[in-house]
Amino acid sequence: MPESGDNLVHARIFEVDSSGNDKNGVSVPCMFNPFEYTVSKSNSYEEASRNNSDVPQVEFKKAGAQTLRLSLTFDTYEADKDVSLETNKLWKLMESKTRQEGGRDTKVPPPEVAFEWGVFRFVAVITDMTQKFTLFKYNGTPVRAKVDITFTQHKDLNDYPSQNPTSGGGPIRRMRTVIAGDRLDTIAYEIYGDATKWRIIAEQNHITDPLHLRPGQLLSIPLD
Repeated sequence: MPESGDNLVHARIFEVDSSGNDKNGVSVPCMFNPFEYTVSKSNSYEEASRNNSDVPQVEFKKAGAQTLRLSLTFDTYEADKDVSLETNKLWKLMESKTRQEGGRDTKVPPPEVAFEWGVFRFVAVITDMTQKFTLFKYNGTPVRAKVDITFTQHKDLNDYPSQNPTSGGGPIRRMRTVIAGDRLDTIAYEIYGDATKWRIIAEQNHITDPLHLRPGQLLSIPLD
């Protein structure tokens, strides 16, 4: 049974445009939020010998992409349907397409996507996905699956326009959806532990009246 609760925020994976904003394309809500996720990045260095030293000279070669790895569970046992109907939506986010340009077929790369859960958003492409079926009905229909996904950054941090409230600062973004009764000072205390930092959020989102926020409004939260 999918998680429930009045205050539970479900993670989702969805297509985004070139600015990292929701494209209103394929969107996959997570039936169960991940227990954990891992963000990593590695840079490449090359060792060179150094005279009269046991420690080599280390020279920087290139920066590696930032990655996000997580596992998701999908379960359709109670719904009595093939769980693949849900997980196939994820596979679509890895599909390349073909379009006609000048009378020739041109390959279109898989879409850019975002993983979003509460105030956390990671914009990337899906570079690896493994699906494991773990529960079946008497007739062999799979009704539970575990999906391991790797998201990989593919744009420079500065490629996302910082003036857009739903982008800025690279692939990882802290977001906050306004609910009824919210004020910028209470949000600042929630995020930073300091209500006086509400001006940081106001400036980032071009808010002129901090006492009148719109429920459902999406705020970009700058890193402290």
